[in-house]
Amino acid sequence: MAATGTARTAVDSVMAQLSALEDPKMRAVNERHGDDYGVNLSRLRAVAKELKTQHTLSVQLWQSGDTAARLLALLICRPKSFEQDELDAMLRESRSPKVQDWLVNYVVKKSPHAEELRLRWLSDPDPVAASAGWALTSERVSKSPEGVDLSELLDAIEVDMRDAPDRLQWAMNTCLAQIGIAHPEFRNRAIGIGERLEVLKDYPTPPNCTSPYAPIWIAEIVRRQAGE
Repeated sequence: MAATGTARTAVDSVMAQLSALEDPKMRAVNERHGDDYGVNLSRLRAVAKELKTQHTLSVQLWQSGDTAARLLALLICRPKSFEQDELDAMLRESRSPKVQDWLVNYVVKKSPHAEELRLRWLSDPDPVAASAGWALTSERVSKSPEGVDLSELLDAIEVDMRDAPDRLQWAMNTCLAQIGIAHPEFRNRAIGIGERLEVLKDYPTPPNCTSPYAPIWIAEIVRRQAGE
């Protein structure tokens, strides 16, 4: 019972710390993008740095259901300690875009189950799960493409990307761009698909930033890599 009480005290202490960092104005901005938290992420990372890796605490923070607590949990967890089904359940129960992004990028990509989850999620009817599958596929495309059928991926993108929900569309578009950037033999086809579908062609892009429109994105990164 003493250990349980100590653990509860640790969770309560961290939750109080996160509550003290809450900024209503920041929450209002984040809520416009579908996220329900108001903690500055730099400050959240500072809390994580103080706590260091504490997997048990991270699980307890995740179970709170609070978005800021879940973001913190993903920073202090031990990715290799999660089972495949645990990670699948975590993705499906988290509806915050920021939590989903961090879960995939900070935890799943470091998990021994990453490839199994990529294949499991890639054709999932849930667009959140499917977008995670495409995000993991982009990682494979750019870093370890062996065994990945790039032509088949381009077929799927060509058929499904235009009408996909926003989050899934963005993930597929990223994969399209990564194929064009990393694989010269598929570059013209990737650019052609982007030009025909025109996905994100008119996306507002700040000065000095690269457009997410795949043909421009591909051309710009290839130019940089060539040292022009």
